[in-house]
Amino acid sequence: MQNHPFNTTNLNDATVKRFADTYQALKDEFDIQPTGHIDFDLQQFEVFKNCAGVNVLGSFVIKRDCGDSYILFVEVKYKIGSTPQANHQEHQVWGLTYVKHSFGRVLIRRETLTDKLLELVHPLELNFDEDKPFCNTFFVVVNDYVKATGGMHRNFRNAVMDIRDNDFMIEIVDHTLVIGNYDPIIPEKSLHIAEFVERVAEACNE
Repeated sequence: MQNHPFNTTNLNDATVKRFADTYQALKDEFDIQPTGHIDFDLQQFEVFKNCAGVNVLGSFVIKRDCGDSYILFVEVKYKIGSTPQANHQEHQVWGLTYVKHSFGRVLIRRETLTDKLLELVHPLELNFDEDKPFCNTFFVVVNDYVKATGGMHRNFRNAVMDIRDNDFMIEIVDHTLVIGNYDPIIPEKSLHIAEFVERVAEACNE
């Protein structure tokens, strides 16, 4: 039996292969190392609020002088109906990094037509008058205007604009940022996530 740098308990062969292919793609591109056990406190994020449980199957650090960033192989459980035993499991890849400046709570995703219509009625979104391309592309909700605008400087916004994938979410809670989506595991998308957290670690910790 092949040893893997992530927990394969109860994973089917197809899921193990997707994680293994993703790990190899990341290792070919980045200097990643297993972290051992770290509690990343993922339940604090709104992106996981509807989950019955979040289990990190593997965590890997991308070490840089400017700050470390992480790739997480995650098993997410969702309740189906009212029966505790009726859980649906999904397996995903998320990126995480820590930033020097506190952002408060921030959620960033691609802006939809619904978002644009809601903004006409309720001014929910944070906008940057000097950066119309960013504002026209992304929907940004914050709970602390001063902290969020202080953290989302030009280099940060450029890093978000340069992500080579449309379907992702970024959430920041104080000094911790996560990025990912609910899609099946795809090595190419995982590389985009790793590129982003590495760049944010550099841009936001100078």
